[in-house]
Amino acid sequence: MNRLAQFSSNPTLREYAQGVAQDSIQPIANFLAPTVPVSRMTGRYKVYTEKNRFRIPDTLRAVGGQATQLRFEATDNSYNCEPHALDYPVDNLEQLEGAEIMDVLKEGATAVAEVAALSHEKKVIDLALEAVGAGTNKTWNSSADPVADIDEAILTVIKNATYGSFMSVGVLFGANAFRIFKNADKVRGRFVTGKGGASLAVPNEDIASQLFMGKPEVKTSFMVYDTAPEGKAASMSFLLDNAILIFARKSSPTTRDPSFMKTFRLMSRHMVPGSYIRDDGRVEVAKFDWSEDVRVTNATAAIRYNILAN
Repeated sequence: MNRLAQFSSNPTLREYAQGVAQDSIQPIANFLAPTVPVSRMTGRYKVYTEKNRFRIPDTLRAVGGQATQLRFEATDNSYNCEPHALDYPVDNLEQLEGAEIMDVLKEGATAVAEVAALSHEKKVIDLALEAVGAGTNKTWNSSADPVADIDEAILTVIKNATYGSFMSVGVLFGANAFRIFKNADKVRGRFVTGKGGASLAVPNEDIASQLFMGKPEVKTSFMVYDTAPEGKAASMSFLLDNAILIFARKSSPTTRDPSFMKTFRLMSRHMVPGSYIRDDGRVEVAKFDWSEDVRVTNATAAIRYNILAN
């Protein structure tokens, strides 16, 4: 008999699993590729390129004349919310009953949601780096002005997105890139200490936002991964490390806006719990399923810098 079955189908568990999954979505993944909720596994979305950008129409209508038809001068592509799943095994040796089973399932839902979120974040960053290419090298030594470099990139991204103030800009630092930025002479030199004594003249992400044009949202990625082959000693590195991504984004994107990246997520099938018994009968498995698709929708609306200290 499957002890988990009656509990895994409980609406309370489904609500819990979906809630913890939403809470566990990594800020960096949702920053780079915000969620577009969709109701079908497949659908169409707009892709913008350098030759095929959003254009602002003339809305003036002559008396008796026809209105301008709203057109998105972009190509259509298809998203496909592919199935994802993780299992959480519970050995029969664990003599669980009633509320204990629900607690184990909630523990499983939390563990699955956190691991799924980390996997999603790595996928988003990998896809972003592939889309922007090798990028431009910047040496931020004592004579360099990192703020001016970022401002220049922000202006370029805004022009390439061609969506005006409806489009926000994000600045995502790799861990080492932000370390170099905050210690750069011309960044620290922008902080003035008062007569009452010295204050901390080192920017955090919130303060850095105020240094840049338009006050873009600023975040730092601390995603790490093992670069060593399987079976070898671990060699951990930051995924972004010395890179910075400056990109166009909307916090609540649609299928049509010219954001850099989006995650199409089938919300009706997001982190759905279930259960089954393994073939040997010794282990019951709590299973969790979801469907999503990460897409680059406007590769021209992102810039990559690779930062060196000297």
